[in-house]
Order: sequence, then C-alpha cells, then structure tokens
Amino acid sequence: MPQSDDGVVIAKGKISDQESLVISIEASFQGGGIGEVSGAKIAGALELALQDNINGNQVYPVLLFDTGGVRLQEANYGLLSIAEIGSAIVALRNYVPVVGLIPGKIGAFGGMSITAGLCSTLIMTKEGRIGLNGPEVIEQEAGIEELDSQDRQRIWKTIGGGQRVATGMAERLVEDDISSIKVAIQNALATGNNVLPRSRQVEQFCHLLNTVDPTEDITPYDVRHRWNRIVEGEKFDRNNRPDLLVEDEDGRGFTWFKALTGIKEAAQREIPSVLCADQKTGDVNTRFIAVLPDSNSKYPRARNGEVGLEQGWMIAKYIHEAIEEDKNGEKRAIVAIVDVPSQAYGYKEELLGLHQACAAAVDAYATARMAGHPVVSLIVGNAISGAFLSHGMQANRLLAFNDESVNVHVMSKQSAARITRRTIAELEEATKKVPAMAYDVQSFSRLGALHELIEGVNFDQPDQKDIDLVMNKVNEAIYDVKNSNRDIDNRLKSPEAVNGGRAASIKVRDKLKELW
Repeated sequence: MPQSDDGVVIAKGKISDQESLVISIEASFQGGGIGEVSGAKIAGALELALQDNINGNQVYPVLLFDTGGVRLQEANYGLLSIAEIGSAIVALRNYVPVVGLIPGKIGAFGGMSITAGLCSTLIMTKEGRIGLNGPEVIEQEAGIEELDSQDRQRIWKTIGGGQRVATGMAERLVEDDISSIKVAIQNALATGNNVLPRSRQVEQFCHLLNTVDPTEDITPYDVRHRWNRIVEGEKFDRNNRPDLLVEDEDGRGFTWFKALTGIKEAAQREIPSVLCADQKTGDVNTRFIAVLPDSNSKYPRARNGEVGLEQGWMIAKYIHEAIEEDKNGEKRAIVAIVDVPSQAYGYKEELLGLHQACAAAVDAYATARMAGHPVVSLIVGNAISGAFLSHGMQANRLLAFNDESVNVHVMSKQSAARITRRTIAELEEATKKVPAMAYDVQSFSRLGALHELIEGVNFDQPDQKDIDLVMNKVNEAIYDVKNSNRDIDNRLKSPEAVNGGRAASIKVRDKLKELW
C-alpha cells in the first residue's frame, strides 16, 4: 500500500464558524494524479461528510483541484474512485453547497475536471485551467494543427480561469492570494444551495451550444461575446432541428440497442449519435440510452462513437426527462448500453466545455439513481476514460460481455502507448502484471465493480435466444437494484473487492472513519 498521504491532504475544521471539510490535491506529487489511495481518501472523506449531513450535522466540503487526472499505472482504480467522488458530490449538494477551487500550476484535467464541473460553486484564479483533455494530450491525439501545446497564450485564453468565468463554466475569478481565496470560499458557502449547479443547467447550455457553428473558426472572444448575450433562463427549443433518422451503423452499441428495444430505426429529435427509446424489460418500464458513431457529426472529433459536447448534454437531457416525467409515479429503469472509445479530443470541444457536458451526464445518471430509478450499464464494447465516466459508471449495477472486444480503461491502448512511449505489445505485456492497468474485462472484473460477466452469447450477431438471455440478465440486475440501496458502494462490498481487488480503497475508508 502506498504511503497514507499519497498526494492528498484532508482537514476538518471551521470556516466562518461552519464545520468544513477541506480536501487538497498536491500537484507536486505525481502531477496531482489520482490513484487508488488518493482517490479513496477523497471519496471516503466526502462520503463521511455526506453521512454527517444526513444525520443533521452540517459539514461543508471544499475541494482544491491541482491534478492532471488519473495515474496511468493505477488506471482503473482511478476510474472507479472518480466515479465514487462524483457520486458523493451530487449527493452532498442536496444538503450543502460543494465548493471547488482551481488555484493554478497544473489545473484540473481528466476525470477530475468532470468532478469539478459538478461543484455548486467553482472558484478559479487567472492561472487556473480546467479541461477534460490537456493541451499536450490534444496535440498528441489530434495533431499540432488542432492545438499547439506550447502556445501558452492561446491555451489560457481557451481554458484559463478568466475565460471559464466569462463563459459560465466557473462562478468566481479571484486573485492568487490567501485572503482573496478565503473570502471567495466564505461567500460561496454563504450562498448555500440557492443557485442551480452548472451540471443541472441542461436547457441553458444546450441553447448556448446551439448558438455556435463548429464549422466556423471559433475564437475564445467569439464564445465570450455570444454566450454573454444569451438571456438567463431562456429555454432551449427542443424542435429546432427536424427529426433525423438513424441509419444502420456498424458497432455493438447499435446492434444491442436494436436487439433490446426491438426498434430497427430510431427517430431522434436532435442528434443521431445518442439513441433513446422506452421499452419494457420484463414487466419494468425501461429507458435505453446508447451512444454510437455518426460520420456526419458537425464535430469531427466526435464521429466515431466518442462522447463529445452534444452527446454529454443530450444524455443528460434524456435522463432528466425521465426523472421529471416519473417524479409522481413508477420510476422507470434506465439502461446505458456502453460502447464508447473515448471522449472527443479537440480544441473546440475544450473551448466549449467538454468537461461540463460530461459532468452534466454524470449528474443526470447519479440523480436518477438517487431518485429511485434503477440504473444498469451493459458494457458491450469499449468503456474508455471520460466517456465511460459520463455514460455508464454511475450505474447501480455494471454488466459486461465476457469477450476480448470489451475493454475498460482510463485511456485507449493507442493513446496509452504514445503517452508511455511504448509499443502496444509492450504495454499489453506490462498490464499482465497489474490488473488495474489492464484493458481486458476479466481484469476489470477482479477489481470487484462488475455485477456479472455475461457469457454464452453471440455478441456481434445475436439471435433471439441470445437477446432473451441478455434481457433476462438486465432484468435480474434491475430487480436486484430495487431490493437494495441507491448508491454504488456495492462495488466495495463484492467478494472480489473485499478479497483484494479494492483492499486499499476499503482500508483507507476504515482509517478515515477512525480519525473522523
């Protein structure tokens, strides 16, 4: 087990006479990267604060972000931890505001940018930056013509604190000194829960996104100018585009969406890459959601099944529709069909707040789960990085096909090989020794997060027997959720987790309880 600090410092005390929890990520320790112990410290502390709030003892959380995301050598541990952190933040917001601070140096990137996007209030300095993909990653994935990672002026104009506050992706810009930051945190705590969090402002951000034509050469100034002119509270016109007919696409996401819904062609109101249909799963009303490729997407970096701007906000919208429609009646189940290769890597995506779109999807799934909707993820193909965090990881139960084409990880193999300067063969050899680094679903299963691995099915060309088997597995998972609680702590209680898969995660939480 790594040393107990592991780059994260946790303190309890008072801010303006209010019991508070402060969590700080140390950027000089492995770039502020999140691993199993550091992730468990953050999630475990937030969970304890949540329990205090449930018991009527208000504790106000403050998170200081200075992180490049997940450590690649602890990849899937980090992925699981970030999902647990996000779940705790969404739950805490029902009781107290959750304040995030991005002071500078590194910023907030990777999956932790999504958790920052969930905060009630986000405070930034001019030196702070926030984005799902860092400049170096974008250059590496999409080329220097997409973004020159050495162009500091352009980078800060795109994802820096001033731009994020001006475009509504952070609430406060402060000077980089202790007194200014302290006052800003005190003011944020005093605001309480009177402001709708950004990740719940789905209609507003959909409207803002529709004011931008991504085929144009968009500058940071253009976004500031246009988005500041939008009237607060103006509603998004759901019918601003004609229905689009989804044509048959290759890929398991669409294959299994059709198989489980019985719908061969899905008419969509807005974008063809996010499918949504309501059908029965046994005797349970169920909403199925899938993301699939769209070769005609107006965002070129989101044409191969990636979760991009439109996909994140659309997932959130479809889920919030179900929550609103079911608030006084039966809570339909929500099934995420997961085959997502990654988030979109692009300059325009970062400029327009890809991390915030992903945070909206995370918020929606977590909110539905906490409202009593059984949420099940069926992993049929790739489940990679921010895309999986956005679409699938907030489910009560995770199901997966036991097949070599199913990969779960914080980064695609090609990207990880480039980052580590290894061949894919060398990377695969290294992952054999460390399950958390591995891509195969069997290794992920050994970490204890999966409810069940599904076997005995023709995964690519299912017949009716295959479809019935998978549908029964989904239905069993839904009923298992109905007979249990609404959180995701089952991932820490499974035999695989207890018997070693998440040993450090469990030990850290036990130690936190002793010290709390």
